[in-house]
Amino acid sequence: MKELRAPMGWNSWDCYGAAVTEDIVKQNAKFMAENLKQYGWEYIVVDIQWSEPGATTHEYRPFTELCMDEYSRLIPAENRFPSSAGGKGFAPLAEYVHSLGLKFGIHIMRGIPRQAVHQNTKIKGTDRTAREIAKRNSICQWNTDMYGVDPEKEGAKEYYDSLFELYASWGVDFIKCDDICRELPHEEAEMVMLSEALHGCGREMILSLSPGPALLEKAELYKQISNMWRITDDFWDQWELLYAMFERAEKWCTHTGAGHWPDADMLPIGPLRQDYGKEDWTKFTEDEQITMLTLWSIFRSPLMIGGEMTGFDEFTMKLLTNEEILKMHKNVRHSHQVWRREINGVEHIAWMGVSAEGGLYVAIFNAGEEDSKVSVALNELEIYNEVAGYELWSGAPVGQSSVLEVELPKHGAKAFYLKK
Repeated sequence: MKELRAPMGWNSWDCYGAAVTEDIVKQNAKFMAENLKQYGWEYIVVDIQWSEPGATTHEYRPFTELCMDEYSRLIPAENRFPSSAGGKGFAPLAEYVHSLGLKFGIHIMRGIPRQAVHQNTKIKGTDRTAREIAKRNSICQWNTDMYGVDPEKEGAKEYYDSLFELYASWGVDFIKCDDICRELPHEEAEMVMLSEALHGCGREMILSLSPGPALLEKAELYKQISNMWRITDDFWDQWELLYAMFERAEKWCTHTGAGHWPDADMLPIGPLRQDYGKEDWTKFTEDEQITMLTLWSIFRSPLMIGGEMTGFDEFTMKLLTNEEILKMHKNVRHSHQVWRREINGVEHIAWMGVSAEGGLYVAIFNAGEEDSKVSVALNELEIYNEVAGYELWSGAPVGQSSVLEVELPKHGAKAFYLKK
């Protein structure tokens, strides 16, 4: 039976925005294959506007000309992705990534290119045109590339089927679809049509929905049609955003399961925003990064690295290769927040879950502004036997006890595996 676990990989957005190029993707894929693949990291995802020849930063150029084929489908810009020349698309780059034992993904925007509508280009497999299937009052608020597609129009299904036929021919393993997750029901029918096209294309692909915040009342729909969906807007290296994620994770934790995962977004670690300067580094402290990876892992969010991997330092590598934390990410089930309270004037948060291999995981977070020492009675976690185990980050043993004695720096975390 195939094991289903939350995806782990790298996405180009945090470090290069819309400006990533083929050589950058390759250097990160090579780094992952040589240094991280053995720990479970496997996806290499090219983010937004890979069809835009003039993209140079995180900013979008409004109403710019994109590279497109005769059937209204965006294709890679050859000046940025040279191996795509001659109509090859992303197939050569995907083949390179696959040759390293990794999987390849791309970002797409919901809908059909505006320029296809303005030029009234063809839709493959039908006599309809882009103008006939476009929903021109359905537009993205932050990017001008696309119009929505009207699922009621003849030719709409054929358009989405042709997209995923193309992506399957390229060897794509992961689709991050944007402008589709947070404004239902406006986009719900189009989202369902897109999902059906993906699942009918003959190639297995992960479907990731963005941006958030996703709608909690639509959780069952997300589970039925996708593998992961964003529970937040873009997440960056600010403590305030990390602090807010505790509340989001608490609300969404019951919807994590085999094949479907609420997505807390990328891990903004290491070198970021490289299009603005090579010196840009995550603003998170080391303790905040430990808190982030602890929360993402016990919550079982997908783990997508955001930084330029070839620039990682020793701490970042240890963060991403801690086998016990990654084992928790793989094995934890039914995780949830147990309590959130002030202890000695400092806010603390406790999470727990069971391990698929037996035993329990417990994480304690210091969300306050001072270092702390706390005693956590295990009966407050509904653990009524003495247990023993170890702390996951340090490996420090925990003797047989009914109390956890925990020292935490401000904004820090510790995670424990416990067993009778």
